[in-house]
Amino acid sequence: MRILLVEDDRSAARGITFQLQQHRMVVDVADCGAEALELARLYDYDAVVVDLMLPDMEGYDVVTKLRASRIEAPVLMLSAVARTQAKVRGLSVGADDYLAKPFEPEELVARLQAMIRRSKGFSQPRIQMGPLSLDLGAKEVAVQGRTVHLTGKEYAILELLLMRRGTVLSKENFLDHLYGGMDEPDSKIIDVFVCKLRKKLQTAGANNVIGTVWGRGYIIRDAAAGSAAARAGLGESRLATA
Repeated sequence: MRILLVEDDRSAARGITFQLQQHRMVVDVADCGAEALELARLYDYDAVVVDLMLPDMEGYDVVTKLRASRIEAPVLMLSAVARTQAKVRGLSVGADDYLAKPFEPEELVARLQAMIRRSKGFSQPRIQMGPLSLDLGAKEVAVQGRTVHLTGKEYAILELLLMRRGTVLSKENFLDHLYGGMDEPDSKIIDVFVCKLRKKLQTAGANNVIGTVWGRGYIIRDAAAGSAAARAGLGESRLATA
């Protein structure tokens, strides 16, 4: 998951970033509203965390401008103001949640995970697709009930594919998700990660889960659907598991 954190207090930003990174989230930090809006237009974030008090504008204005720009990423507002009126205003301008300071890091993570899950159409923390299941809270993957041990990068790729089921994701999408535009390796590394991920899933009993759309990227698909496509001769044209 890739998060945009809008916080001008450097100490607070470092603390929040550290906590989110412990849960395998990539975090970009903006210290003012203008920078946040520019980043949000450039990158596809899974969620945005906005502090209410910023040096150039209020968090309310950031949320209003995000929604006016048709940026639909869920937004969580942070503020030392715990009054009901402030919460109501934040939600009314387009925020999805409001968390008053001080807060426990575990609550922030849980609220973010729930927001992102709902925004992708998942009401439960566990995503199930045939024999494959992914626990978004525990960051664990299982096939037919047996745990599959993945590296952090492999898990992040599978999570992104499942959260955006039905969407073809390019190598650039994965690089942004994994590295956040910082020290990105050559895009061929994505092919390596996907190859290793496929082998682990196939060994565990989940075959034909990740398809290749030639010239475009990768897509998650139901194993049964993948087998049917292969029988129909589509596996060698648009979708393949090379």
